[in-house]
Amino acid sequence: QVQVVESGGDLVQTGGSLTLSCEASGHTILIYCMAWFRQLPGKDREGVATIYYNEGSTRYADSVRGRFTTFKDQKDPGKNILYLKMNNLKPEDTGLYYCAADMSPGSCTLRGADYNAWGQGTQVTVSS
Repeated sequence: QVQVVESGGDLVQTGGSLTLSCEASGHTILIYCMAWFRQLPGKDREGVATIYYNEGSTRYADSVRGRFTTFKDQKDPGKNILYLKMNNLKPEDTGLYYCAADMSPGSCTLRGADYNAWGQGTQVTVSS
């Protein structure tokens, strides 16, 4: 199986930047897609970014496109670390951010039900 652990959540000011990390372990060779989700206060879980793990192509939710970027560790791909760089953060980005992995070949989606390995989440708070 695959395990993922997120880190990097913090308190930042509006307009600031933050980079989250997600380290995958276990049978990482099985990973086909990885994605970032968030749980905003009072809202349903939302998929914000996904990446085809081996190919590297990405897809973003409308709410974050142009501000968030996800990418794999380029210096040491063997570490199996995925990043989510978040720029121009807004108070409405405040929430619990999760990393997830999908081991089933197919399209990489932003639907939580398609992912079967989840981390515990890391808190991002954007002050106004």
